[in-house]
Formats: sequence, structure tokens, C-alpha cells
Amino acid sequence: MMIERPLLAALNHLLAGAPWARARLSPFAGRRARFLLPPIGVAFEVTSDGFLTPVEEDPAVADVLIRLPADTPFKLAQGLEKAMAQASVEGNAEFATALSFVFRNLRWDFEEDLSRFVGDVAAHRLVLAASRLADWQSRAVTNLAENLAEYLLHENRLLAPRDELNALREGIARLNGELARVESRLASIKR
Repeated sequence: MMIERPLLAALNHLLAGAPWARARLSPFAGRRARFLLPPIGVAFEVTSDGFLTPVEEDPAVADVLIRLPADTPFKLAQGLEKAMAQASVEGNAEFATALSFVFRNLRWDFEEDLSRFVGDVAAHRLVLAASRLADWQSRAVTNLAENLAEYLLHENRLLAPRDELNALREGIARLNGELARVESRLASIKR
């Protein structure tokens, strides 16, 4: 597959900066894993130094098979945990657990990579500015959602407040109880 090599190169780049992850994977040297995200499949083998290499011959043979639903890329924005929640895993549990731990905790040190091109100070400032922008965007989205909810609840009355819904639910429950008592009385009168 065309995506396999660049994806594994990116993962190996991250692994190069994470000796703990390579140490976690190296005991599984020679083991194979396969990720299926229709229509893409990525198969790799763990090397003795904890890196990943593509499987050339018969990629269908794997110690661990991880099937991801087709909507996984859309869930990545909600976090890796959310994206992986629907994954089905088959095969060696110990190897699957090690892969899961490494992929969940593997982080890209963007600042370190950027510093090779623009220097340490500029990289730090760029990452700080990007972080502040992301925080601002997150707060703006949260504020927008809260303001929209308040408008729909109080100004426009398109949504009902929670306490009104609870009162309605309790009223319906009381009405159901009353109807059940009336039905039982009617049934006893008909006898």
C-alpha cells in the first residue's frame, strides 16, 4: 500500500524520540500486527530494537489484528481514546496491550522537530503561539455553545430547561399511576 511506508516512517520517527516505547515493543521482536481501516490495511513487524518495519510477504498473517470502523478518522478530533473505542482486537493479548499502551502514550515533540529548521527560541515561540491559539479557539467554541444553549433555553424557548422537563416527567409518571388505578377499578367493576 502507498500509505503504509509513510505511516510507518512517521511512527518510527516518533519511536526514535521515545526510548521507553521502543523498550516496551522490543520484547515482541518478530511479531506482526495488522490495522484494518477500510479500504486501508497496514501491516508491520516489530524489530529487535523496537521499531516497526512493513510486512512484505503475506500481510494477512498477523499476531494481532485490529479492525477500525470506517468513521475512525472523523473521531480522531475527539481524541484517540474516542477513535479507538470501537476497535475490535483479535490475537495475542499481551502484544495487543503493549501496542495499545505505546500508541496511546506516544507523543510528537513538534517543538523539537521545528527547532531543527528555525532554531530553539523561534520554535518555542511558534509552539507557544499555536498553543494559545488552540486554547482561544477551544474557549470560543465553548462560549458559543453556552451562549447558544442559553438563547435556545431562555430567549427563544426552543428548548425546555431541565427542571421543567423533570417536572413534566414526574407529572406523566403520576398520571400513569392514576390511569393504572382507574383501569384496575374498571376491571374489578366488570367482573
